[in-house]
Amino acid sequence: MPETRQSSLLPSPLWAPRSGGWLPHGYHLDTHFHTQGQLVYAAAGALATTTERGTWVAPANRVTWTPPGFDHSHRFYGRTDVRLVAIPADLCDALVAHPSVFAVSPLLREALLALTDRREVRPGAYERLRAVVIDELAETPEQSLHLPEPRDDRLRAATDLLHADPGRTATLAELGRTVGASERTLSRLFRTELGMSFHRWRTISRIHHALVHLTNGRSVTDTATECGWSNPSSFIEAFTEVVGQTPGRYQADLRDDTK
Repeated sequence: MPETRQSSLLPSPLWAPRSGGWLPHGYHLDTHFHTQGQLVYAAAGALATTTERGTWVAPANRVTWTPPGFDHSHRFYGRTDVRLVAIPADLCDALVAHPSVFAVSPLLREALLALTDRREVRPGAYERLRAVVIDELAETPEQSLHLPEPRDDRLRAATDLLHADPGRTATLAELGRTVGASERTLSRLFRTELGMSFHRWRTISRIHHALVHLTNGRSVTDTATECGWSNPSSFIEAFTEVVGQTPGRYQADLRDDTK
């Protein structure tokens, strides 16, 4: 595996209908698209997938889905055991028609690992196992850690400030004064353009950053402080609500997956 930080294509062993390999922290795959659908699973580590509709983050208990034809890019956090599974276009109707992230059940995890680890011995074994993956995803609710992409320049300026410093404690009114918009205007833009309140958007943005810190081995306490929570307890509560497990459990699972 080349230790490159950026590439227009994945290294050739990974650029296949089903493949896997380790990528270094910070590896960035430039914007591209596929004629087939694609599942990307970080068996260890985490990844972010960005499209014109925003950014989705997938820690090791989630898998990303990108339908055919969507321009997208990936960034990987921590040393990442990445698994890729292509879904032929004629099978994609069974899944949602937009990029998303799904929870990974024990069965789905084992099927994804088997698809990308095992050599096909019996004819048709790969297609049968891929059908199991599609069936599991079709029955699994979306669990997207999704941050929509703003279009309004004032809103984009405000979200850029929060991306740059997730610990920033500025109120919406203070952000408004910085970017030249009223608190009321920014509040309206968060709801109409991004479909969520300012508070909810900032919480998910902070969780994105927290996942990266935790994946890189930072402590729960340090992560809470750097990402803007006043104490570890409030961070643990927010992280558990959004991710579905505590930060400590998430880190423990990462250690287990790399053994």
